[in-house]
Amino acid sequence: MTTIRTFMTDDHRHCDDLFAEAEQAIAAGNAQAAIAAFGHFRLATLAHFDSEEKTLFPTFEAKTGMTMGPTQVMRMEHAQMRTLLDEARDALAAGNQDDYLGIAETLLIMMQQHNMKEENVLYPMCDQHLPGETPELLARLETELAES
Repeated sequence: MTTIRTFMTDDHRHCDDLFAEAEQAIAAGNAQAAIAAFGHFRLATLAHFDSEEKTLFPTFEAKTGMTMGPTQVMRMEHAQMRTLLDEARDALAAGNQDDYLGIAETLLIMMQQHNMKEENVLYPMCDQHLPGETPELLARLETELAES
């Protein structure tokens, strides 16, 4: 059976791949492709955040009673990254590549640190505390992410 850690880590990699496409388009000087690729990355990342905040985190919190722990930190980081996602999108739309590159670098570092915390701490905790809920939870997460 697939674990929460494996499923959600795979989605992190999917988002990483979309981010790389945007970066490659920027490096190639193709502004329109960069805008499109970043748009796909942004939507996939927002869908990932939403699936965690609407489905995974509440299920984990209900089961463990931990509402002030790792899920609170992840929500705060999601809020920070949402701001960066919007700023990067706006910089690309305005044709300001230098601003985009600075924001994208900050976003990349933040995503890497955030994903490591989820993949090495939160997701294993979810697998440990939610074994009975995992099949239904994964089905819901898969549906939510597919709809994005």
